[in-house]
Amino acid sequence: AIPDELFEEFLLRLPPDDPACLLRASLVCKAWSHTVSSPRFRRRLHELHRTPPVLGVLHNWEDDAIPRFIHTTASSFSLAAPDSRSWRALDCRHGRALFLSKGQDAEELLVWEPITGAQQRVPVPAAFQGDYPTAAVFCAMDGCDHRDCFGGHFRVVFVFCVDEEDTEQDPFLTSAAVYSSETGMWGELASMHGEFVMYFEYYSSVLIGRSLYFLSDGGLILEYDLVRHGLTVLDTPDCQPDYMSDDDGLDNRYNLMLAESGALGVSEELGQRLKLWTKEPSYGTDAIWVLSRVINLNILLPNDALVDAINSVQVLGFAHEANVTFVVTVAGLFSIELQSKRVRKVSGHRGFCNLIPVVSFYTPHARLKAPVGEHPMTHRRG
Repeated sequence: AIPDELFEEFLLRLPPDDPACLLRASLVCKAWSHTVSSPRFRRRLHELHRTPPVLGVLHNWEDDAIPRFIHTTASSFSLAAPDSRSWRALDCRHGRALFLSKGQDAEELLVWEPITGAQQRVPVPAAFQGDYPTAAVFCAMDGCDHRDCFGGHFRVVFVFCVDEEDTEQDPFLTSAAVYSSETGMWGELASMHGEFVMYFEYYSSVLIGRSLYFLSDGGLILEYDLVRHGLTVLDTPDCQPDYMSDDDGLDNRYNLMLAESGALGVSEELGQRLKLWTKEPSYGTDAIWVLSRVINLNILLPNDALVDAINSVQVLGFAHEANVTFVVTVAGLFSIELQSKRVRKVSGHRGFCNLIPVVSFYTPHARLKAPVGEHPMTHRRG
């Protein structure tokens, strides 16, 4: 007989980027199932491995031949994500994914926990009307380390933009409001007028400290301060006076990310190069963008992925907790670990327009059962 404390140490050291291992282990017997599905085991998994793996990505490409959830793990792994024909994926954070309804008279949001399968619908007020809105979800528990906050309270920030033609101010009004699952109510709208319209179809958000940041399709960064409930527009690096153009005729294409320092960052794709910028404080002035790193993709990606210098690479998403970025090329979808520069091909498809990474330690839920007639240890991977 193996002592309880010893087999738990074995299970903790199974590779976290191969969730099928823990799933098969949980089906061996009731004792193992109880161990790997417990909050204590999940906390210890976080403490040992620290950085959670990217389990996969959600996409909004309406193609029945492609699973809504594409795994990035070592073994085949699937999650029953909401249908892309009915729901647009917007965000994933703190163990929850967020979707917006499509083709319905009344808009609503869907909060889905990929690990437990739990779902909760949130009606969007009729007054929150705008083309291509966006939203972000995050844990609402004070002091939570997000290691085991499944089923807890959450908040959603909903952002939209409308055209006010009759106003004497700038014509476009961008607004944001916060929903609390604890009260079941939306807060008051925070609004600001702007010269340019803000649509949010292609980019997800990043949470840093007390602020959420959204990137509009037009390249403007919108900050929502969760404490003072105010909106601010930030420029991208190419708007700075000291920005040095490469003079190669390439457009600036940005994506939000978390910088290595923990500050706001953006990635700028320029052909076969990826520039990483960090928003840093400056004495006597507002924070400025500082170039922190340049990554040469022609060294990392296979030759068939870089057939031309201009349109060969597009950044589609960034997994903040894991420091992994996703790029699509003519050869398919790739993940790049920015610290180790490890590259993995995720999919051979190349028609993606945006991605929502799902980052979490996978621990089987207590409700999981082996299919009838199959022995747990011969259950197929995933």
